[in-house]
Amino acid sequence: MTSSSGASRRQVLAVAAAAATTPLIAGTPAQAADPKGPKTWDLTVLGTSDTHGNVYNWDYYRDAEFDDSKHNDVGVAKLATLVNQIRAERKGRATLVLDAGDTIQGTPLATYYAKQEPITVTGATHPMARAMNILRYDAITLGNHEFNYGLPLLAKWIGQLGFPALAANAVNARTGKPAFLPYVIKEVRLGGHGAPTLRVGILGLTNPGVAIWDKGNVEGKLVFPGMVETAAKWVPIMRARGADLVIISAHGGDSGTSSYGPELPNENPVALIAQQVRGIDAILFGHAHNEVVEKFVTNTATGAQVLTAEPSKWGQRLTRMDFTLARERGRWKVVSKGATMLNTNTVVEDPKVLAAVRGQHTKTVGYVNTVVARSSQELSAAESRYRDTPILDFINHVQTEVVTAALAGTSSGSLPVLSIAAPFSRTAVFPQGDVRIRDVAGLYVYDNTLEAVVLTGAEVKTYLEFSAKYFTTLPVDAPVDPATISDPAVPDYNYDVISGLDYDIDISKPVGQRITRLVLPGTDTPVAADAQFVVAVNNYRRSGGGNFPGIVKTQVYNAQQEIRQLLIDWAQAKGTIDPADFFVPNWKLVRAGVPVF
Repeated sequence: MTSSSGASRRQVLAVAAAAATTPLIAGTPAQAADPKGPKTWDLTVLGTSDTHGNVYNWDYYRDAEFDDSKHNDVGVAKLATLVNQIRAERKGRATLVLDAGDTIQGTPLATYYAKQEPITVTGATHPMARAMNILRYDAITLGNHEFNYGLPLLAKWIGQLGFPALAANAVNARTGKPAFLPYVIKEVRLGGHGAPTLRVGILGLTNPGVAIWDKGNVEGKLVFPGMVETAAKWVPIMRARGADLVIISAHGGDSGTSSYGPELPNENPVALIAQQVRGIDAILFGHAHNEVVEKFVTNTATGAQVLTAEPSKWGQRLTRMDFTLARERGRWKVVSKGATMLNTNTVVEDPKVLAAVRGQHTKTVGYVNTVVARSSQELSAAESRYRDTPILDFINHVQTEVVTAALAGTSSGSLPVLSIAAPFSRTAVFPQGDVRIRDVAGLYVYDNTLEAVVLTGAEVKTYLEFSAKYFTTLPVDAPVDPATISDPAVPDYNYDVISGLDYDIDISKPVGQRITRLVLPGTDTPVAADAQFVVAVNNYRRSGGGNFPGIVKTQVYNAQQEIRQLLIDWAQAKGTIDPADFFVPNWKLVRAGVPVF
């Protein structure tokens, strides 16, 4: 944060504050495996991550209790019940609760208190602060989505928390000092009065991709060094300041790869941190939304086994790490450690959490059920990944209209306008009849803003070739199954379709050779390599998200307008959503020129 806010100043004093310890947590000795061996004690660490604005077990897009094909439940209220059960089960023995980030974005509830009634304006307590304060976390890490709504709102939210928010690798661009608290050391009492204490160091690492994905919010204010080098810097400091056990709470996956390519620090380096940095006992991680119950990674320098775990997403799972420790020659030694995973669909929601957020939840439900227009027919996104559909053309049509109007009379105003959209949701649908805000929000689930750049015809083709790697290669005679037509390594949000030109994608051909037809709309005239087009695109993609080629350029349009709201505004102004007004089939999947569908 900048040093202008009180919350920011407190965070910037990170190094000094981190040296201080927090109140003792009482515990009792665990039974030793060998009665004649050394006395042992135990510590339990509970971990959550990627709760993404979920408090209630509620699907705001369906206006119904959340459910999916695996019957998962969601929400901090469910997590709170599990945490309280474990605390009661342990009867006061040492238990810490951590979170690995991505908290204040992801549901209409979170969006409402960032956009419709922002807490920076109203002074209201954010629903995620209300919920998490009841759960009594010991520390949380900032995820990349914490930066989505700007630094002032983030500072306001942090100031509402009753526990530390950590991010060692978010650095003040002007001073070079930590912009947030890098770590805390918790003193945990193991045993009765006079028993020894364990000092648990907790280091928070946010994702360096923030510099790309939220460039507009952080450029010139914060920089984000890599997670591996940041861990290598701070773990020795924590050990020198007395940490007996070191746990990292990291908002990054463990794949070792990045969605934005190799240019910046690694997006998902957890396994690399465990391998390369000495002195780490365990890593709670998030960001990838995977369920990693327990994975041990060997540190290459010491041979030590680092425990890692990731608790899925949205409050569906709770990680439990258990440590058994012994005192040897005046130092603590980890005798054993392991992790298990708990499913929140096994418990009811905590009534205190529900009560704390009920008013905000109710207001959000009322808002998302506001009718914005009537649809002449049902429009579904179920096939948008592999077939040109009206509902995705709705997004591209609105984006094209907005950019065309904004550029009229400018130096770029005479250029054709293309538009890019991705099939974010397979379940989005506009019902025939009333279309509500929740239906539009279900189609466009991210808080992206609209931008535009100029691309050449050659750059457009290269972009489409990159997007077409989404599909698996299927020879001409191979059966086609829509359920398996895409490469599972490429998420749906990294498959883009473009309106304003006609093109074919030949999925029988190798990646990089699939755009077999790219012509001007309604013609057989190939797009010239040097032709110029204005391309409407969201800020995530334009800033490098997904590592698409050629799109990271100076904008010719950037009015900081949220795309979801533009869709709502268009629908309200028209009153009717009719595919006849915007649906232009312009792309298809083929094999040897024959349409796949």
